Amino acid sequence: MTVVYHSVHGHTQVLAEHLADGARSVPGARVHLVELRPEDVVAARWHDAEVLTLLERADAIVLGCPTLMGSVSTVFKAFMEAAFTPFTTQAWKDKLAGGFTMSASQSGDKLLVLEELAVFAAQMGMQWIGVADMPGNNWSGGARDDVNRLGSWLGLMSQSHADLPAEHAGSRGDRITAERYGERIARLTQRWVNGVPHETSRMTEHEARALSASLRET
Repeated sequence: MTVVYHSVHGHTQVLAEHLADGARSVPGARVHLVELRPEDVVAARWHDAEVLTLLERADAIVLGCPTLMGSVSTVFKAFMEAAFTPFTTQAWKDKLAGGFTMSASQSGDKLLVLEELAVFAAQMGMQWIGVADMPGNNWSGGARDDVNRLGSWLGLMSQSHADLPAEHAGSRGDRITAERYGERIARLTQRWVNGVPHETSRMTEHEARALSASLRET
C-alpha cells in the first residue's frame, strides 16, 4: 500500500502520516509514504519515474492533497495528469484506492476534491474504498474531537486552523479517523489481494458517540 500526497504547509502531511500509521497496525501490511514535491513539476507536468514504479507495484494507492480554491492542489493535479502513462496500459487497474483532503475552512468544498480523486481512481480502473465510521459532532453532546466529525464517507476530510502550525493539524478526532481509515484500507487490501478472511466491524450511532466520548476522557 502506498500513500501518495502533496502538502503545502505540512498539515496534509500529518494526516497522511496518521493514515499510514493506521495501515501499519495491520499485521503483514507494508506501507510506503510518498510526498509529491513541487520541484518534480516541470513544464506543468510531474516527473518521478521511481514513484511511478512504486505505485505500479502497490496493491492499494491512497491519494491525498489539500483543498485549495475548491480543487486539488496544483502539484497533485500535475501528478494526476502524469498518470496518463499508466492509464494507457491500465497499469493500476483493479488496485484498491482511497483519498483524503485538508482545508482551513470547515467546508472549503472538500467534497469536490474527494470527487476529483474518486473519478481519477475510476479512470485508472481502481476500486474505491470510503470511510466507514458513523458521523460525529452532529448532536448536542458532540465535540470537535469526535471521530468523523465532518461526516465524510467518500473519503477522509480534515480541517486545520490557518494560523496554527502543522503540529496542530486537524483535531484529535480527525487524526484518529485517519488511522481508522488507513487500517480499513489495509485490511480490505489483504482481503482483496490475498483472500485473507476479514470480519466486518459494525457500530451503531449510539456506540459511535460512546467511542468519541471515551476519547475525550483520555
